Amino acid sequence: MLQQSAKISAYSNPMGKGLIIIIKLTDIEFDRMTTYLYDNYGINLKKKRTLIEGRLNRTLFEGGYADYTSYLNDVLSDVSGAKVQNLINKLTTNHTFFMREIEHFNYLRNEILPQIERTARNKEIRIWSAGCSSGEEPYTLAMVIDDYFAAKKSMWRIKILATDISMRVLDKAKEGIYAADGMKDIPPSWRNRYFNKIDENTYRINPKIRAEVEFRQFNLMKPILERNQFDLILCRNVMIYFDQITRRALVDRLYDATKEGGYLFIGHAESIMRGTSKYNYIKPAIYRK
Repeated sequence: MLQQSAKISAYSNPMGKGLIIIIKLTDIEFDRMTTYLYDNYGINLKKKRTLIEGRLNRTLFEGGYADYTSYLNDVLSDVSGAKVQNLINKLTTNHTFFMREIEHFNYLRNEILPQIERTARNKEIRIWSAGCSSGEEPYTLAMVIDDYFAAKKSMWRIKILATDISMRVLDKAKEGIYAADGMKDIPPSWRNRYFNKIDENTYRINPKIRAEVEFRQFNLMKPILERNQFDLILCRNVMIYFDQITRRALVDRLYDATKEGGYLFIGHAESIMRGTSKYNYIKPAIYRK
């Protein structure tokens, strides 16, 4: 039985199957949910009330929750953390594809890798894909590096760390199976070299490339233990969920994790305000320590 305190809306299903019930967030529930997500994960949804209701309504309805209060009580009391993880999965978007924002990968190949090849004494490369989603970004990095070094690659120790807050997308990334329509920007020779065809529309990443990426769950609001470790950090299209204060604090943590002379790539729709970061601006979406 729905509680009277819950805000309920109903409208006709355009498919002709009765009414669709919409459970509305009260002001108190909205504040509680957005504050929790902001304080614990840096996700700022203070202006996304409609988005929250749209993405969670089915979860409440199918779970038999009368309102968002009972749903949140259940989520936050789940000691396994699985229900919190599901909440985050529902409210964040993980859209990506291979070679996304290709200018970054061209810069890696044409500028960063030659520089590392000339100057690295220990023949080691460390890259962090922060907010790796379903794996297309770190696998693209691995392919670019493999293609650049070719026969010389065996002389190098290469570590690509890929992290995300969502276990759902990490599981997909580890599986390494992708639809052909997300691979349209991959050169045909790379598709043959770095993927195994499952059927006409599905491919699996080659085990050699898969083995070069370490996937790990990580909350970017937490301290970063690796200091002065990475030649390159990619944190692209992640900070769109963060406000200016949270974004600035994250960039400072990323700076501390970057080697002297190392780089940070952010999304082309994102920016770091001049004078608020110790990184040096190189070109749009590219910064250097």
